[in-house]
Amino acid sequence: MSKNIIFFVLCITLFGMSSCEKLLPPKPESADVLAGTIPGLTEQQEREHLIGDAAFGKIFGKADGLGPIFVQQSCANCHVGNGKGHPSTAFFRYANVTGSSVDYLLNKGGPQLQEHSIDNYPAETYPPEANVFTKRIAPAVMGLGYIAALSDNDILANADSSDSDGDGISGRPNYNSPTPFFIAQDIHLPLNGKYIGRFGKKAEKVTITDQVVFALKQDIGITSGYDETDVYNYQAGINTGDDVPDPEVSSSFVNSLVFYMRTLKAPERRDSNNPDVVAGENLFNQIGCTSCHKTTFTTGSSDIEALSNKTFHPYSDFLLHDMGSALDDGYPEGSAFSYEWRTAPLWGIGLAKDSQGGQLFLLHDGRATTFEVVISYHGGEAASRRDAFNALSETEKNQIIKFLESL
Repeated sequence: MSKNIIFFVLCITLFGMSSCEKLLPPKPESADVLAGTIPGLTEQQEREHLIGDAAFGKIFGKADGLGPIFVQQSCANCHVGNGKGHPSTAFFRYANVTGSSVDYLLNKGGPQLQEHSIDNYPAETYPPEANVFTKRIAPAVMGLGYIAALSDNDILANADSSDSDGDGISGRPNYNSPTPFFIAQDIHLPLNGKYIGRFGKKAEKVTITDQVVFALKQDIGITSGYDETDVYNYQAGINTGDDVPDPEVSSSFVNSLVFYMRTLKAPERRDSNNPDVVAGENLFNQIGCTSCHKTTFTTGSSDIEALSNKTFHPYSDFLLHDMGSALDDGYPEGSAFSYEWRTAPLWGIGLAKDSQGGQLFLLHDGRATTFEVVISYHGGEAASRRDAFNALSETEKNQIIKFLESL
């Protein structure tokens, strides 16, 4: 039992609840945390959210089917407080890339490295065929329900692959092959049998379910009713590993996780009336950052009424952009080239360090520890916006940083 809990119990015993509440730290404001539900859920939906919350925090062990090789033992281990991941919990993907040919080495353990293992089982190492490696930190998971309820038409409205308007920005969607369990909805517009991704660093996942099923298997080594094929170390022998029957969790467990992530609230703005924040937002617009970091979208109809026809502010266009050689990780995904990345949503970025131990770790691999460093890596299509930022006075740069910290 922690010292805080012991103190709380003794305090109530000696002085009563009302007196002890005065000694406790104040409850954080809603805008200062990423946890919480979207407004308008029914009581039943709130209960379903709590069931998913428990699944998100579940720590898997060997008896649950963990591994036999894995990255982490829980969703919450990477997404602390629903926020961005830390370099200490980074994960790695690999492939063999030869010219335009990409082999994710699925028959050698790819696409992701599982560097931990259960007792008496060898952890995975890179296969010798791998020649491309990329490091990733986990994204924040708030507000995903709004993104999932967005129509493909609204994403395509900002696409401009040939830069027809001459603004230097040529965003395009990432079309991906559907998973076996994908069910198209009215919001999805296929092209040659493929669908627009909107989740993941390179928009390689079409739905939240796609992301959850992939993460359970590749991050934790947990099979589900959606994917019953377990991971194992190919160097140890085919189909070796844990003795827990597959699937190790049910489809309903996955659905609870998906519902939880769909119903997490969107981040709230803070200090929006601060004069420096207002000035910074104006400058952010003036130098062209909103060409990619689109401010506002509106969802379509959803089976969750609280997500239907709702306006939200993600600061992303969910499109792929050429970000230049400095951010070229050599790793293509879907139709995304290695130098292309989905515009990172900026909502919640001002709270990122709260889940990262008090220090910012930004970009896909956490290499940037300040907003200024992030901007310095903006090449390719974003080079002109980077140069415009660099041309500002120190006061103006600080105002843009203040604006970003308010998101």
